[in-house]
Amino acid sequence: MTLSEILPSALLLPAADKLRLIRYLAVDIDNEDSVAPLEHGRTYALQSPQFEEGAAEALMGVLESNQH
Repeated sequence: MTLSEILPSALLLPAADKLRLIRYLAVDIDNEDSVAPLEHGRTYALQSPQFEEGAAEALMGVLESNQH
């Protein structure tokens, strides 16, 4: 079965059932050996625009344009 076959039905589920499905899938993935888990105490690099020059101004501009 493919994701495109399952997704329409999953989207129709009530919120509580969607959360149960997420939990079930997360546990299933966690039990697979082929997925490398995150290691406790290890530092991971994450991309963030937080310290990019002009990022705050660009975000503010988008937020202000969406208010009008």
